[in-house]
Amino acid sequence: MSAQESTAGFTHRRRRGAELFLLLLSLVVGVGAYAAVGLGVEGTVPVDILGYGGWLAALCLIAHLVIRFFAPYADPVLLPIVAALNGLGLAMIRRIDLAELAQNEDANTFARDQLIWMTLGVALFVAVLVLLRDHRRLQAFTYTSGFAALFLLLLPLLPVLGTEINGARIWIRLGPFSFQPGEIAKVCLVIFFAGYLVLHRDALALAGRRFAGIDFPRGRDLGPVLAMWLVSLAVLVLQRDLGSSLLFFGLFLVMLYVATERPGWLVVGGALFAGGAYLGFLFFGHVQSRVDSWLDPFPSDTGSYQIVQGMYGQAWGGLVGRGLGQGDPTLIPFSYSDFIFAAMGEELGLTGVMAMILLYGIIVERGLRTALVCRDAFGKLVATGLAVTFALQVFVVVGGVTKLIPLTGLTTPFMSYGGSSLVANWALIALLLRISDHARRPLPDLGGPEESETTQVVRTR
Repeated sequence: MSAQESTAGFTHRRRRGAELFLLLLSLVVGVGAYAAVGLGVEGTVPVDILGYGGWLAALCLIAHLVIRFFAPYADPVLLPIVAALNGLGLAMIRRIDLAELAQNEDANTFARDQLIWMTLGVALFVAVLVLLRDHRRLQAFTYTSGFAALFLLLLPLLPVLGTEINGARIWIRLGPFSFQPGEIAKVCLVIFFAGYLVLHRDALALAGRRFAGIDFPRGRDLGPVLAMWLVSLAVLVLQRDLGSSLLFFGLFLVMLYVATERPGWLVVGGALFAGGAYLGFLFFGHVQSRVDSWLDPFPSDTGSYQIVQGMYGQAWGGLVGRGLGQGDPTLIPFSYSDFIFAAMGEELGLTGVMAMILLYGIIVERGLRTALVCRDAFGKLVATGLAVTFALQVFVVVGGVTKLIPLTGLTTPFMSYGGSSLVANWALIALLLRISDHARRPLPDLGGPEESETTQVVRTR
């Protein structure tokens, strides 16, 4: 069978046709949003709609063909969702560009650059799937990935390369280009954490003292958690990056819990996080300003102007939004990057925002499903880490924009302007698809009725 394979009476579907159908729907969403922006702002369909739509469609179809030939059993839902989110983000960035150009003909525009970054992201996506045929090979680079992540995190601190933008020293500048090494570092950290926990999970799972019905870890095993806690504090102190600090520590803590199945680690990690957050509030002014703006954003002249404008914009959007091109997202500072979610809420309303959160939730769910059906421990932990990365990043972004938690400064995956985040997230999705392809592939025919029921269930997934 060319499109299907059968093993012991079970049919393994590749679902590439379903992926293509969903991908076409996502292109309708992305290109349709771009056309709606032109109609809403200028009253006509954009003159470059064919060129833009053709470029976007070519990128998505190339990604689909690579999956079809190099990862035929990969999850069929991830690529269409990513394409839809990326398309919506491009349309909103274009909408903000048009508003800026209406006020100033010499204003900077970002939509074309974002499309170029998307092209680079898809190129890296293709490279990962073509060159990495088995995710388990990454386990041999466990400590290499750890050193690479540490090196990338230290790069912005160098006096020549590092540069401070908007109060955070998380960028390096190479000529006219700037880049966030931390976006690549988070992928390296997932690989390092997964490899390390596979090797040491037996020792880390050993129970120490039991208190209140919870088995706490032994004191001698607290070293990795303390080390990661210190690294997170260093990111907070030296780079003034509250979002990345939260992301890195939360990622390690969740992966540690998944690897050991010990709730005690969550209690210990939660206590360390609370202590670190309190110390950060006491000793660092940028943390205090974030918390003060969160507790009392009015009046907005105290540094919370961005939060207040975002709240006003979302309130004006209401349930169904003003419509693409009908709002005024330029009133929100950095609406094309940090606060693009607020701009979306203004023009698409609560309904559109909930739909986007649902799409992100599906990405996380498919990642965790891949972790459940993956047959090797390393792949399980990597898939879990990648899914948790998305979950934490979206939570802190949406929570900060809606004033649920203090603002952290992270970007919305696939939607916010920024080449570093976009390229890294495309690579992250490629790695998740590679693990999914390995997990969903049919097992070799063990031959015979003695095959266990558990094996049969795994095969049907």
